[in-house]
Amino acid sequence: MNFIFPSLGGRASFALFAMMVATSACAREFVRGSDDPSVDRAAMSTGLDKEDIERSLQTLLNQLRGSAIMADWRAQAAQGDRQIIAVTPFINETDEHIDPQLDAMLSDTESWMVGSEIARVVSQERQAEMIRQVEGAQRPVFDPRHIPQYGKQFGVKFFITGKVAGADERTADARRVQYFIFMQVIDAETSEIRWQQKAYVTKAIR
Repeated sequence: MNFIFPSLGGRASFALFAMMVATSACAREFVRGSDDPSVDRAAMSTGLDKEDIERSLQTLLNQLRGSAIMADWRAQAAQGDRQIIAVTPFINETDEHIDPQLDAMLSDTESWMVGSEIARVVSQERQAEMIRQVEGAQRPVFDPRHIPQYGKQFGVKFFITGKVAGADERTADARRVQYFIFMQVIDAETSEIRWQQKAYVTKAIR
C-alpha cells in the first residue's frame, strides 16, 4: 500500500506515516466473553479467575451433593424439618490477593444451597450482624474458633465454610502457584467437621 502526502515534505511525510503505524499498532479490541468463550479460558495472572472458581466449585459441590451429611439434610427436609445453614467466608491463607474471588465462591455456594431447597440459608447480611455480636464492633471478622457462639446467635445448625492454602515456587524464568481449596461442613454445636473435601488449581507464569 502506498501512502502519498502531496502537500508535505519528505521528512514530514515520514513522521506522519510513522505516527499512523504506531497508532494502528496500539489499537485495542474489546471482546465480549459470550461472543468469544476463549476470553474466559485464557489465564491472565496467577490469581483465581472465573474458570478456576467454576471448576473448583463443580468438584466440591458435586462431592457435597453425594455426601452423607447431605443425605441427612434431605431426609430431614422430607419430614418438614429443614436445617438452618450458614455459608461463611472462605479464609485466604495464601499471599495472593484473591479475597474478591473467594467472596464470589461464597455467594455461588450460597445460591447452590438455596437452590437445593433442602435447608434454610442465613443471608450474608445477617451473618455480618451475627459476627459483630460475637466478635464485637472492633473486630467483626469471622473466626472459626467461635462457631458455637455464632450458632447460638441465630440458631444455625451447620456452617459451610472453607479455606485456601497455596504453594508458591519460582525459578529464574518462571513462577508457579498451586492452590488447595478446602470446603467443609461444621456442626455448630460441637465444632465437629462433618464433611470436608478439596480441589486443586495450578497457575503459572513461564
